[in-house]
Amino acid sequence: MVGVAVVLVLVGLVLLLLGIFVQAVKFLLWVGAVLLILGVIAWLMRYIRRQT
Repeated sequence: MVGVAVVLVLVGLVLLLLGIFVQAVKFLLWVGAVLLILGVIAWLMRYIRRQT
């Protein structure tokens, strides 16, 4: 679970940066944002489950 969250966050950040710097692939900005949000949600769920 940790590995998946880390991969999602890293891929999301890379796609966000790529989407910002390359105007021709604007959709990568949205894909990166979605993957980043999914990674944060996965990390939060793991953090909450660990505390209960």
